[in-house]
Amino acid sequence: MIERFKYDNKIVNAFLMATIIFGIVGMLVGLTAAFQMVIPSWNIAEWLSFGRLRPLHTNAVIFAFVGNGIFAGVYYSLQRLVKARMFSDLLSWVHFWGWQLIIAAAAISLPLGLTTGKEYAELEWPIDIAITLIWVVFGVNMFGTILKRRERHLYVAIWFYIATWVTVAMLHIVNSFEVPVNLFKSYSWYAGVQDALVQWWYGHNAVAFFLTTPYLGLMYYFMPKAANRPVYSYKLSIIHFWALIFIYIWAGPHHLIYSSLPDWAQSLGTVFSIMLIAPSWGGMLNGLLTLRGAWDRVREDPILKFFVVAITCYGMATLEGPLLSTKFFNSISHFTDWTIAHVHVGGLGWNGFFTFGMVYWLVPRLFGTKLYSKGLANAHFWIGTLGIVFYAVPLYFAGFTQSLMWKQFTPDGYLVYKNFLDTVLQIKYAYWLRGLGGTLYLTGALLMVYNVWRTVAAGRLIKDEEAEAPALEKTYAGESAGHWHRWIERRPIQMLVVSLVLVAIGGVFELVPTFLIKSNVPTIASVKPYTPLELQGRDIYVREGCYTCHSQMIRPFRSETERYGEYSKAGEFVYDHPFQWGSKRTGPDLHRVGGKYPDSWHYYHMFDPTSMSAGSLMPAYPWLYEKPIDVASTPAKIRAMQTLGVPYPEGYADQANADLSSQADAIVASLKKDKIETSAELEIVALIAYLQRLGTDIRPKAPAQATAAK
Repeated sequence: MIERFKYDNKIVNAFLMATIIFGIVGMLVGLTAAFQMVIPSWNIAEWLSFGRLRPLHTNAVIFAFVGNGIFAGVYYSLQRLVKARMFSDLLSWVHFWGWQLIIAAAAISLPLGLTTGKEYAELEWPIDIAITLIWVVFGVNMFGTILKRRERHLYVAIWFYIATWVTVAMLHIVNSFEVPVNLFKSYSWYAGVQDALVQWWYGHNAVAFFLTTPYLGLMYYFMPKAANRPVYSYKLSIIHFWALIFIYIWAGPHHLIYSSLPDWAQSLGTVFSIMLIAPSWGGMLNGLLTLRGAWDRVREDPILKFFVVAITCYGMATLEGPLLSTKFFNSISHFTDWTIAHVHVGGLGWNGFFTFGMVYWLVPRLFGTKLYSKGLANAHFWIGTLGIVFYAVPLYFAGFTQSLMWKQFTPDGYLVYKNFLDTVLQIKYAYWLRGLGGTLYLTGALLMVYNVWRTVAAGRLIKDEEAEAPALEKTYAGESAGHWHRWIERRPIQMLVVSLVLVAIGGVFELVPTFLIKSNVPTIASVKPYTPLELQGRDIYVREGCYTCHSQMIRPFRSETERYGEYSKAGEFVYDHPFQWGSKRTGPDLHRVGGKYPDSWHYYHMFDPTSMSAGSLMPAYPWLYEKPIDVASTPAKIRAMQTLGVPYPEGYADQANADLSSQADAIVASLKKDKIETSAELEIVALIAYLQRLGTDIRPKAPAQATAAK
């Protein structure tokens, strides 16, 4: 029996327009942050400083631009793949407005400095809860639609959507365990090495299961549609899916090579990262070979051009990532701009270009008209491609340059570039070219906005698209199921459960031993909790996003120990909630900065970095000299830390502010000796206390040669 129904295009259009709007916003914020790297005066206000804009940029691009793009593509393709309207129009709109409110909350809270300090997971606990609830709404709506389908077979794109939903839910919940201090502040449940492992288990797999698997699902739907050809190999898509979701989840530790993470976890990350090449390239080739016999059309069709470059960039990134996970390449690339180039080949090329192609394909169909200008779309493609080249290539050279300069010694065995700033000024040209590349990429996106606007104006939204399909027939016991794989392809709940089991295995094998086996994080008796003033200073450090430019992880390389001091030990971070190892050095490592300079040096440096380091690209922080320390929050912070197991004495929260005042007075007295008059109540005093504490819990033994000389 033929049934007539209507597809809901209103929700698709809403998510698609949000994708375009937030794409432009995210790119503008990113471009501003890029130019702040070479024009420090662009840090014009507290809430527009680089350390606060950088997480706003990453969240806007990942969750607002790409996130809305995922939902637009899923809501369009899912209805047509299962031949059914979405399960609930109400849930669709709760999902849409809930997600936009989350984005708005991020856009307000991050510039205000309300952050957890964990990359790609900076949003505070009330927003984390909202994300969880809205994700559940999306899941109920998606699975409800699948269950009422009129097409028995679940096409491969739907498998990727299911795996995305279940894995992102798991990652978000595990990584977001935190202890609230108040409505706007929390501390990560995990500390130090364990927090680093959980964070990059989440961070790497946020890339895998938010920026990759849903887009692979979209690729399997939109590439055949745009090319008007079937997917190259359905068998290959099956292998691609199961291998990818099982292997990907293990690879997170490759972000922590040569860190204080146990060697066995680092090795696991490396092994599984290299294994990822096979399924990743299998998926890339499956996408590109779908165009077999249609390559002539690629020259004429801008949509196919965007898709081809997107999938090629996916292939490049998924080859480069495993290579960077090996110890040799990681020793060169980590903490340098090479990693930034690598990430943006995936972000600008894979996610950005595929989204642009999807927009150009969807808008004419949603509005029952033709694309306003194929010429403008082609211009967008070429300008955007040049933007990617100008963005990435200079940063690759900058990364090589940085690493080689960091490691260079004189024939006498001394560092050639002991001053870290020399290595930064050497690559300033690359930052300018990165800004040019970002400008070109944004210009192309603005051409798309105009093209879409004119296309929409020429048509009319087909809000409820008429469709018809036979009713789903029941199966009977003993009926042939066909290929062995059909038993799961036709059962969405089984697909959900099996996917969850596969992705959970890697997490269990990596996380559980790190938490339960004490030898993974050896205790150091001299490591003590932060004083109340240092704790307040650390929270200021996190608020200002200092981790976006500085690391607190000295690797066991001679070049690093010569420049910074004793390499970092796992037991030094047991009271760090969250860890602050960083992932990029635009400034020097700070793990052993404590006691290296007098208090007055830090005082002048934070007010005007160029006064202490001529030519510095670091922004100034004048508001730290005006804002008082939030002493009212000190007791709650101490109690939260006690909940996390930090061994402050019982009842210490009540006397913490007295100790805070005493230490602040001592710093003020130290500053006064250098003719600096300031108040003990100001935030700069707390930040100085924290910086002077870093790396002072252990006292490395003097080298044997120095001891003999004495």
